[in-house]
Formats: sequence, C-alpha cells, structure tokens
Amino acid sequence: MASLSTVFDSLKTAQAKLALENRNRKDAALAAVCKAVGAARQEILAANAADVEKARTGGMKESLIDRLLLTEKRVDSIIEGIETVIRLEDPVGKIKSGWQIPNGLLIEQIAVPLGVVAIIYESRPNVTADAFSLAYKAGCAILLRGSSAALESNRALVKAVKKGLETTGIPAAVELAQSGSRDEVDEILCARGRIDAVLPRGGGGLIRRVVDNARVPVIETGEGNCHIYVEPSADMNNAVDIIENAKLQKPGACNAVETVLVHRDALGPLMPLLAARLAGKAELRCDAASGAAIGAPPQGLVLKDAVESDWETEFLDYILAVKTVNSLNEAVGHINAYGTSHSEAILTNDLRAAEEFCRQVDAACVYVNASTRFTDGGVFGFGAELGISTQKFHVRGPMGLDALTTIKYRISGSGQIRE
Repeated sequence: MASLSTVFDSLKTAQAKLALENRNRKDAALAAVCKAVGAARQEILAANAADVEKARTGGMKESLIDRLLLTEKRVDSIIEGIETVIRLEDPVGKIKSGWQIPNGLLIEQIAVPLGVVAIIYESRPNVTADAFSLAYKAGCAILLRGSSAALESNRALVKAVKKGLETTGIPAAVELAQSGSRDEVDEILCARGRIDAVLPRGGGGLIRRVVDNARVPVIETGEGNCHIYVEPSADMNNAVDIIENAKLQKPGACNAVETVLVHRDALGPLMPLLAARLAGKAELRCDAASGAAIGAPPQGLVLKDAVESDWETEFLDYILAVKTVNSLNEAVGHINAYGTSHSEAILTNDLRAAEEFCRQVDAACVYVNASTRFTDGGVFGFGAELGISTQKFHVRGPMGLDALTTIKYRISGSGQIRE
C-alpha cells in the first residue's frame, strides 16, 4: 500500500490556504460542488449499485444495506445538505467572547479552524458529502476514510466534489483514503502533528479501535445503545407510535432505540399494544414480566426471552429488548450502566418525573415524549453533521460547524509590560 504521507502534506498545505478564504468564496465553492454532484448523479448511483450488490452477496444484513444505499431522493438530500451548509453563518473569525483586564489589555476569544481532520466511518456514503461540506465551510482540510463496503460510492462522490472545486480556484482540501487496507487506518491514527483530530463514526468495534490505538486527538462519536423509558402516566397509544418510529424508521442508525424500559405499572396497558404494533415488523426480546404482560402473542410476533447481553447490545437491526423496572430511579440506573451517553427518552405526563429523568440521565441528548431518531445534525439545524459526540469535552451531541473550530486568543494593548 502506498503511504499516505504525501496526502497528509498536501492537506496541510491546502488547509493553510483555505483558512484564509472568506465566506463568499467558500460558499461559491460549495455551490459549485452541488452542481457537480447533480451532474454526476447517474455515475454516483451506478457506483453505489455496485457497492450494494457486493454487500448483499457478502451477506450484509438489510438494516445496514439501507445505510449504504443511495437513491435519487438521497442524492437530492446530499445536495440539499450542502446547500443548507452554504446558508449557515461562517464560524471562522467569530469573536466568541471578549473582556478587558484592569491594566487595559483587551482579551478576545476568536474562532479559528481546527486544522486537518480525518474521519473514519462505515458504509454511509452521505457522510462523505456531509463531512466534506462542514469541514470546508469551517476552513478545515479533511481526509475521508470510509469503509471498503462503500468504496465505489465514495470514489464517485469525491470525484464529483473535486470536479466542482476545480472550477473555483480554491484549494481542494479534501482527499479520500481509498486502498481499502486496514493499514490506512493505522497510519492515520499515528499521524501526530499532521492530523489535528480524528473522528470515528460507526459501530462500537470501530470506535474502540480508534480510541485505543490513536496517537492523535480523538473526538469520540457514534455508538448508540439508546433507551426509551415508559412511565404509567404516559399516553400508551402515543408511546407505541414513538417506540415504533424510534425502532423501525431507520434501525441501522445510531439513534434508533435498542431497549424499552417499562415501569411495572405500565406493563398491562403498554405491552399488548406494542406487541400488536410490532408483530411481523420486529423481534421482541422480553424479560419475564414484560413477556407475560403481552398475553396471547399476536400472529406474526417473534418473541424471545431476553438475556443479560441484550441490555448492552446495539442491535442496529429489527430487534427490540424490553425490560421491566420498578421506578424511575431504577430506569435511570439501568441507562447509566448500559447506555452509551447518546440519546435517551422518557414517555410521561408527569412533569416532575420528566425533569428528574433529564437531570439524572448521563447522555448527550435527552428527550421527553419524543422519538430518539431526532438526534441528527440536519434536524438540529446544523445542515449536516460529522457525527454524534458522546464524550464530555470540546463538543457533545450532533457535531456541526462550531465543532470544527477551536479558539485563538487575541490580546490588544497600548504598550503594557508585566512588572
């Protein structure tokens, strides 16, 4: 495999130039990319079809095939995502705060680009465009390292991106690591001084590998063992609607619900409704009490006994675990023990319970009476996202433009010296 050394160098050079570009020039470059992606639509879809066929032949499960798949509508969404980033305010150069100290020095915190960023992600071609557009607007160069499952799709997308940028005269501060070799990942993780930050976006195995082996700073993202807790006061019909959406709308997403926690007093009203709704759509793995509360299983329901490992599993599939709890505190304890600090929800009509749940749960996003599926940069108004940060420093939750900046202090004086 050829070394990525020259790629690191070219990205660093390009980023230094891009950091000096103004908003109008960057926005014009992104608009040119939108046109280029639209013009290359059929080439992109053909490349994606080859990836999907290869993945199906290799036995990839359908929930993950859905993450890989591009359609006409999804290409439209990629273009719309870039257009939304164009409309966002440029964070670079923004004065975040300022103050004057007693000797007259004016101290200002100014947002500056984070630098050269690498993102290592699994089979989601839309991430290629999202990550590029956010990085470019924030004045960062980006190295994209997608999975081998999406290699042809990513090649076609990056080809279109570069073709668009060629028309603008602005540095093409984007590269795709495309050998498919795992050695690429190791080289990126060891590129201290050349890569300023690396973001893993994908399943637990990928994230742990990056976190455990990186010698460059890591912004930990992605793994989502998400929960919904149902209180006795909840509207049960509404609860079933929310749970169905959180599980089935996109089961391969990191913000899909994996475990429903049900207060013992809510089992009777909820479980028959939930079983009827998910029959033929998802497998239920229930503990003894929640399984018994279903009564006679409806036709088509796949019902299994839950085991301990189910509570810690991000299924990314049409599987939902159900556990009975005796109190809100027990639900919170379970979430904080097994959750991944991603997205958690409570369904209740008790305001005090909602407030207590939000106060105690350790997660980037906490929902009251809503699906966890809304944890998304586009939905939050960021245009796109690099990932969902589940760590506790620099940035947390959906990562937009501000997540790709750091600060520089500018200190202005009138001849002050320190005694």
